[in-house]
Amino acid sequence: MIVQKEFLNKLKDFGLNSYESKLWIALLSRGVSTAGELSDISNVPRSRSYDVLESLEKKGFIIMKVGKPIKYLAVPPAEVVERVKIKVLEEAEQQNTMLSKLKESETLGELNTLHREGIKLVDPTDKSGAFRGRDKVHEHLLTLVKNAKKNISIMVSRMGAERKFDLLASYLKKAKSRGVDVRVALPSTTKADTVDNFSQVAKIKQYKGQGARFAVIDDVHLVLFITDDMDVHKNYDCAIWVEAPYFVKYFSELFEKEWKN
Repeated sequence: MIVQKEFLNKLKDFGLNSYESKLWIALLSRGVSTAGELSDISNVPRSRSYDVLESLEKKGFIIMKVGKPIKYLAVPPAEVVERVKIKVLEEAEQQNTMLSKLKESETLGELNTLHREGIKLVDPTDKSGAFRGRDKVHEHLLTLVKNAKKNISIMVSRMGAERKFDLLASYLKKAKSRGVDVRVALPSTTKADTVDNFSQVAKIKQYKGQGARFAVIDDVHLVLFITDDMDVHKNYDCAIWVEAPYFVKYFSELFEKEWKN
């Protein structure tokens, strides 16, 4: 049985490895079959076929028929998807419960103490980082916003206005409620409903021209996008983070100038 490699790779979404994928496809094509037959048509070594089929049975992809020789029956793919979905949700819930317990544990306290002591030894010039991929940048930006104590100043692009609202709205609202001065500079071309939405969680002003994409947090942290979101895929969007007073001060003053204008 010849199956394209690209198709086999897609089955990773089901949580299957290479051998599991090959045997499952072989069984789907036959409906019911023995381990030896499946090994022959899938090119999976016979020495591995039984334990791989056992794994597929545990995952709910196949059913082992009663009798000799042992035969296997394929579960309909639509039913498999439902089973995989349930399993993923169960595992996610278990992970969430475990992490919630960890948050209140002594282990996390000890880790935080290690970090606080370790960070004292870091030279200020070393507090910087580069991120490739918009999701990675957003993860770090969220962390900074959640821990902001004095002020948050954000300048967004026309393309990024809605994205930033979806990402930051609830966290900006919380920051505002705890007394943080939250300001967002939006392009004059921003949609009216997005402007209205931002006005609920921050002070806003609109600017003309190209502007820039950056955020200054507590006049200490700067997150600066160095790519144009009009021309780059989100996976290749790049940004830098610095905690350098002189550099951050420049962008703070740049934001103030735009804000006054």
